Amino acid sequence: MRLVFFGAPGSGKGTQAARLREHFGIAHISTGDLLRAEVAAGSPLGQQAKAVMDAGQLVSDGIVLGMLEARLARPDTAQGFILDGYPRNLAQAEALDGLLARLGQPLDAVVKFEVPDAVILERCEIRYAAEGRADDHPETVRKRLAVYAEQTAPIAGFYRSRGRLVVVDGVGPVDEVFQRIVAALPRR
Repeated sequence: MRLVFFGAPGSGKGTQAARLREHFGIAHISTGDLLRAEVAAGSPLGQQAKAVMDAGQLVSDGIVLGMLEARLARPDTAQGFILDGYPRNLAQAEALDGLLARLGQPLDAVVKFEVPDAVILERCEIRYAAEGRADDHPETVRKRLAVYAEQTAPIAGFYRSRGRLVVVDGVGPVDEVFQRIVAALPRR
């Protein structure tokens, strides 16, 4: 099973990806974690990324795609994977489709988590109070939601046109959301 999870920040992607990783026995690939690991390991791509980040810039799509290609070549992805946090825009979606076609690993589904902004704000406020994560501060979350609406949400149409989009209600108990996802995924 080869999946992409996308949704607004705080929509439950990471929580559900961890559960599905166990359920299907597939790799969970968070591009943020991947980027940090490559930088920490000092790989050639990690060194390029570090130089860009040290200059206060965003890491290019090409560098991220290169890291992703290297990660998808590892044996633990042979049975499938869940991409969490990538693609974030239409250009990345097109690049990812090209990479996966070249690797002979097309996506089975792209799972979009539907969660109202009010619920996301509430979830992030709770997490901010508990963990103190700066990206969960209410004002930061509002900005992230605006960026999501402008840049990431349009990829739904891209994947819908390819017959890969699965929309899941992300509101409710974690177990119920998990069951909705499993029920919505294509059978293999």
